Amino acid sequence: MQLLDGKSLSKKIEIALGNEVKNFKETTGIVPGLAVILVGQDPASAAYVNMKKKACDRVGFYSVTHEMPQDISQETIENTISMMNNNPSIDGILIQLPLPSQIDETKILELVTPSKDVDGFHPFNVGRLTTGLDGFVPCTPLGVMELFKEYNIDIKGKNCVVVGASNIVGKPMASLLLNADATVEICHIHTDDLKKHTLDADILLVGVGVINLITQDMIKSDAIVIDIGINRADNGKLVGDVDFENVSKKCSYITPVPGGVGPMTIAMLLRNTLKAAKTHAKERA
Repeated sequence: MQLLDGKSLSKKIEIALGNEVKNFKETTGIVPGLAVILVGQDPASAAYVNMKKKACDRVGFYSVTHEMPQDISQETIENTISMMNNNPSIDGILIQLPLPSQIDETKILELVTPSKDVDGFHPFNVGRLTTGLDGFVPCTPLGVMELFKEYNIDIKGKNCVVVGASNIVGKPMASLLLNADATVEICHIHTDDLKKHTLDADILLVGVGVINLITQDMIKSDAIVIDIGINRADNGKLVGDVDFENVSKKCSYITPVPGGVGPMTIAMLLRNTLKAAKTHAKERA
């Protein structure tokens, strides 16, 4: 069994991006900028946003976080997004999800200008991903693809089973795998007999937020297991959706939690933001 080490790969990507940002600044005079909207006091969201800010600092981006109270109005968030859409110093806009129940999440995500949608959640970018065109791809699935590339894992023709059908992870993950010529099956909360499907997987990708959902008897020998889940166990430890201790004895590759897909998500956010900055620089030239 080999660990797919997202932590070390993300550091490698950050160093390369830092050099690219330096060159970009020298040639254009532009500092790439990322703006984040954080609503409420959810500790996990706040910690994640803080990690993103530190990563921006490391590669030389300008970053700003708009912290808003839990009872914020739809109009206030919309006005803030409009302001950021029109701000030439901001290349990427990130809405930290989930949003409070009084907010229309779909409308908020659709308000972000597609060329600043570095999370890849706008229907414009979703459509481009589905049809195999260039655009912004959600950072977590993109990070998984980068891990495959780093470890020379050929997914062409492989049976890939994605457990979880969210717009943020499951659906874009399936689209990326399809675009790479994998054979893809998506399972979700309504799937009957999940084990029957996971046992067929050459590559199993799971991200639903259920501790130990995937057990050793649910995978075939030498399967590749990508654990995208992140949960806090009763003892306070961060764990994924896979029973790592036992599954790791049977698979060929596996991502640890933490240190697997999580760091790659932030690395891909940085890459998407620089991509946006380069596009905006060309438009202004």
